[in-house]
Amino acid sequence: MASTQSAISFKPKQVVKRLLSSLPDRAHEVLVFRYGLGKDTKRMTLDSIGKKYGITRERVRQIENYGIANVRKSEEYKQEKAVFAEIEELLHSLGGIVVEDDFLGHVSKDKSLQNHIHFMLVVGEPFKKQKEDDDFRHRWHVNEDVAKKVEAALRNLYSNLKTNDLLPESEMINKFLSHLGEVSERYKNQEVVRRWLALSKNIGKNTLGDWGMTNSPNISTKGMRDYAFLVIRKHGSPIHFRDVAKQIEKMFNKKAHVATTHNELIKDKRFVLVGRGLYALAEWGYTPGIVRDVITEVLVKNGPMTKDQVIEKVMKERYVKPNTILVNLQNPKYFVHNKEGKYSPAIA
Repeated sequence: MASTQSAISFKPKQVVKRLLSSLPDRAHEVLVFRYGLGKDTKRMTLDSIGKKYGITRERVRQIENYGIANVRKSEEYKQEKAVFAEIEELLHSLGGIVVEDDFLGHVSKDKSLQNHIHFMLVVGEPFKKQKEDDDFRHRWHVNEDVAKKVEAALRNLYSNLKTNDLLPESEMINKFLSHLGEVSERYKNQEVVRRWLALSKNIGKNTLGDWGMTNSPNISTKGMRDYAFLVIRKHGSPIHFRDVAKQIEKMFNKKAHVATTHNELIKDKRFVLVGRGLYALAEWGYTPGIVRDVITEVLVKNGPMTKDQVIEKVMKERYVKPNTILVNLQNPKYFVHNKEGKYSPAIA
């Protein structure tokens, strides 16, 4: 995150002090309280300011609007033209439309300085704020056309995602760009696109850097099962539950007891036990159930098969010894074989 010195060349507190200097005392005080421009950086509500002065919240709103309008009409505002131009250029450099907290954090980590920059955004005529809604966070923009295109692309991106989709950042960026119309070349870089993705409340990134829907357990990880899913997925092949526990501790810095991890894996349909203690993801195509269930599904899907054919198919699904499969096949309660030595499920 950039420091104040490298992000901007002016001193926000001095600029705001000059902007407020021509206002009547009451309007000056209301804006200071409303935007946290004094020693107390907490922004006061209309109600709390109204109680302080013994006036209605609507009257406070009128005073606030009067103060902002008069700042914009003042000579002091005109004299700060270069400052507002610098803020506008900074917004452009960050994508033309930026999450409010992201922009303020980029300028400074200091809450007081952030409040002063926020006030300058409010009074600056080039800057337009869009309030938080169901789809997007509080955001500011300096280009209406770009803002509309970015928000439309984010809505389309979200509508084309499935709950369990988990994409590397490069793929998510490419998907987003495929929905985005023509925009200026100045915006076409990965840092800007990451900031655009951050506008959406429906799309997010997990601690491993993969992207998906924020309501997905793959993104908003809440417990051992979700951590286990990401561990196994990253591993890419069946892994023993003891190693899953170790990796949870290593990757997420979460205490993971081996027995607890094993119990959570057993309970969740996202995981399939494919061998002694080895777990895979159901999304990889592994058939759930015990070895007998796998044999049954193989025979139902492929028709009568020899024991060697059954063993070959089942061992793609389970990490077991061939003899384990044979023992199950020879149980007449579940399987029968014909004169050609081919097996089929027994008819109940």
